[in-house]
Amino acid sequence: MAFSLHGVHVPHRKNTAKLAAVPMPSPKTVTIPMSMHIGAPAKPVVKVGDLVKVGTLIAEAGGFVSAPIYASVSGKVTKITEYLQSNGTTVPAMVIESDGEMTPDESIAPPVVDSRDSLLEAIKQSGVVGLGGAGFPTHVKFAVDPDRIEYLIINGAECEPYVTSDTRTMLDRTADMKRALEAMKKYFGIKNIVIGIENNKKEAIASMRKLMQETCEGCTFTVKSLPALYPQGGEKVLIYHTVGRVVPVGKLPIDVGCIVVNCTTVAAIGAYLETGMPLVEKCVTVDGGAVKEPKNVVVPIGTALSEVFDFCGGLTEAPDKVVYGGPMMGITVPDTTAPILKNTNAILALTKKETKLPKTTPCIRCGSCLNTCPFGLSPAQIARAYDKKDAVALNNLSVNACMECGCCSFVCPANRPLVQTNKLAKQFLKEEKAKEDAKA
Repeated sequence: MAFSLHGVHVPHRKNTAKLAAVPMPSPKTVTIPMSMHIGAPAKPVVKVGDLVKVGTLIAEAGGFVSAPIYASVSGKVTKITEYLQSNGTTVPAMVIESDGEMTPDESIAPPVVDSRDSLLEAIKQSGVVGLGGAGFPTHVKFAVDPDRIEYLIINGAECEPYVTSDTRTMLDRTADMKRALEAMKKYFGIKNIVIGIENNKKEAIASMRKLMQETCEGCTFTVKSLPALYPQGGEKVLIYHTVGRVVPVGKLPIDVGCIVVNCTTVAAIGAYLETGMPLVEKCVTVDGGAVKEPKNVVVPIGTALSEVFDFCGGLTEAPDKVVYGGPMMGITVPDTTAPILKNTNAILALTKKETKLPKTTPCIRCGSCLNTCPFGLSPAQIARAYDKKDAVALNNLSVNACMECGCCSFVCPANRPLVQTNKLAKQFLKEEKAKEDAKA
């Protein structure tokens, strides 16, 4: 797998970068899925009819790789239902009818942190997961031998078009970031902190350099200004472009001495250490051609997308697609009753003009997909192998290394659905392996 500065220049469309996040009032109801993270779903600890307040524990972690979930409004639990996720699966979800008061739970208090174990426990109890989109429980990342951590890499790249919520974190929440980084330095023994930011975010770079001056005692803190080249924020891409290390296929960042954490994740940890209020709200960029007033909004988790759009002046036309995240790796939602999740960094309401797909034509074997893939994969060959259902060839072509960034589809002059085929090929290999395991 060859790394380089391969990637694509996508339109930035950072329309809301100058707009500080504004808080949204309490919604009428929230629908909170029990699976807003990678790993086991959380287990409900309250029942229908129970009264809850902001920050009340409503579901405990369902395993080591899991995260607790807290009420984002005060009110009454009215039902526990099934929620259809964008990937087609269903998970339990809790519906809370808000009383409109947003009363905080009286038990909320800052955690006592005086050791590595107590900081790990605090991060776990905060409910914080990867807030850049991945949703991996953050405490699990740090549950490793501290001697293995050579670099803490903070992801401030924010390379997707439209999305600016991380930019606002780096501009508006430096105190929270500082608090978290100082605790990590002290109790995790972090010696090297690197933050990678695309060079189209001049103000954020300046803000982080000021933060560097304030928190660099006892460790090396480096701010890396990176080319604005998508997918700069991809974990393995960011590791290479900040510290020059390559994460082998099938390995994790910690295997090369790195832990990567999104900048908003860092800020959320810092806020919890200060207040004890767990993750109950999220800064979300609201944009797209159908949105009347694009802005950054602080939204209670579980709020229906329709209410968030209404807070932004409503929609100027019926959107053709509504997307969680950015247009490159974002996921289309079934409808606007879908809720804001922990890892929602943006919601886009896109018009037909914005989503119209050009006609697909035969592959012209130009090699553009190969030349732009950050990992040096050959999507055209993968597509041919998938059409033949050739599992051996797909394995040899390392399709499972695909990060599904969409660069290949973006540059393809024949407009072929290459990234979609890669996803199908990965699923095909998973099913083939399951068949082999069943025979064994």
